[in-house]
Amino acid sequence: MNFTSPRRRFASAAVAGIALSGLLAACGGSDSQDSESSGPVTLDFWGWANGQEAVVKAFNASHKDVQLKYTKVTDQLTMQKQLTNAVKAGNAPCLLQNTGEYVTSWVSQGALADITQYVKGDEAKFNAGSWATGQVQGKVYGVPTASAPAFTIYRTDLFDKYGLKAPATWDDFIAAGKELKKHDIKITNYAGEDPSTLEVLAMQAGAHWYSIDGDSWVVNFKDEGTLKAAKVIQEIIDNDLNSKLSFADYAAVQRNYDNGGTATRQISTWQMSGMVQNFTKSFGKWALSPWPTFKGEAAKTPAGTNQSGNLTLVSEQCENKEQAAQAALWMSTDTGAVKTMASPETGSGVMPALADSDSYVAEAISDKLLGKNYEPAKKVVTDSLGTVTTDWAFGPNWTAMFTEMQDEWAAVVSKKQKVTDLLDHMQEWTVNDLKQRGISVKG
Repeated sequence: MNFTSPRRRFASAAVAGIALSGLLAACGGSDSQDSESSGPVTLDFWGWANGQEAVVKAFNASHKDVQLKYTKVTDQLTMQKQLTNAVKAGNAPCLLQNTGEYVTSWVSQGALADITQYVKGDEAKFNAGSWATGQVQGKVYGVPTASAPAFTIYRTDLFDKYGLKAPATWDDFIAAGKELKKHDIKITNYAGEDPSTLEVLAMQAGAHWYSIDGDSWVVNFKDEGTLKAAKVIQEIIDNDLNSKLSFADYAAVQRNYDNGGTATRQISTWQMSGMVQNFTKSFGKWALSPWPTFKGEAAKTPAGTNQSGNLTLVSEQCENKEQAAQAALWMSTDTGAVKTMASPETGSGVMPALADSDSYVAEAISDKLLGKNYEPAKKVVTDSLGTVTTDWAFGPNWTAMFTEMQDEWAAVVSKKQKVTDLLDHMQEWTVNDLKQRGISVKG
């Protein structure tokens, strides 16, 4: 998730593109023109979001000269692994779903096509911040499909039963967790394979893992903001306030929430769709509240849990780049396609990246899930869009860095090391990795 306009501001890969000349490893790729074909062009499209198959079906029904062939990938992290293999093998799909934090990494590897010439006239259709997520050094590599407001969803029945209010601060959150623990209920879930919790809390706290100084990247995993986030996470883990359910068993995670084993999630609209599609017991018992703040600080939400804004990217290996870019635009702007993806019932519950995306809030949250709490939830979502972090940058080795952090995070969740141990390791590892890639770095 991530924003730059007053209403929808993505601190995106475009931020990292301020002075990337010399900061990225040499990119491969070709300037060759798209190949011509006598028949309909078929474009491979990889994605993981619910609703994409319906959108592809609608696209194919309305287009004679271009057809999409859809392949569903398991999830965001699996996409990075499969795309790595496909790029190496020379058979990358023309179109692929991804999120903003990976754009700079893939551009640095020469895996993405510059589609600026095909989409430059469509920028005004999107909010400025989400449009920026697909850019590096002013060139466009992808069309935004979603923005991601962030908030807390919590079980009202459990909070009411034990005399708790929705946590306004992280201190409140921890205190509520300690009370719920007395009743064998966890306040949150930390999956051992997903360190995005640390990422988004650090982002909220004002951390800057990557920044640019002149012609060099600056790496800092131990700044004040990151240590503030680490303290909150460590207290939750030390006091056993978190479940440890892996998203590898997605159904088990959802059952746990549905059964009341875990009482809150910090999420965005798109994650609500999984709840709607898997719950059977707790409909109407959930409500939204603002993302908890750090004590004494103004409201500030991270740019989403593991979501810096979804994009449809075009690969450099695609032989029909113009058609691919136009297909990506259609999927992000066609009214029917946007409504399909915005709904938690038919799609992923994603907030569109369009300039008027506020108007889709009602469709992006679920009346079935929230019940009487549905109307108040609209304001929570809308308000969150105005408090999103704006100054986060993703480094050129983000994909490799995040993979390394995943391995270390598992040891944190299992109490084999502290969050600060992980940060020490990531500082050293990231600096060394950038140097090995021939990228100028300080840290």
